[in-house]
Amino acid sequence: MLLIIGTIRLPPDRLDQAKPAMQRMISASRAEPGCLGYSYAQDVLDAGLIHVSEAWSDRAALETHFKSAHIAEWRASWADLGIGERKLTLFETDGGAPT
Repeated sequence: MLLIIGTIRLPPDRLDQAKPAMQRMISASRAEPGCLGYSYAQDVLDAGLIHVSEAWSDRAALETHFKSAHIAEWRASWADLGIGERKLTLFETDGGAPT
């Protein structure tokens, strides 16, 4: 299993504008084969900070995701939404529960 954990940042005053694009990205990603989880969450103390959490069954599923039309659309919206700072880290796990 692959996990992607991190944050993206956008101006807080563009959050309402960004939500429809984020909702489309989340819904389309969750429908992809191999997507085990995909979510964005606004930070309670920092309105412009969005926490990202993704889980993928394997690298092939993630590579297919990276080539999808919805991720291209999402990335194309970044400039208009003011998304610049992205800090995402990929982790490989054995898929087991923590001990």
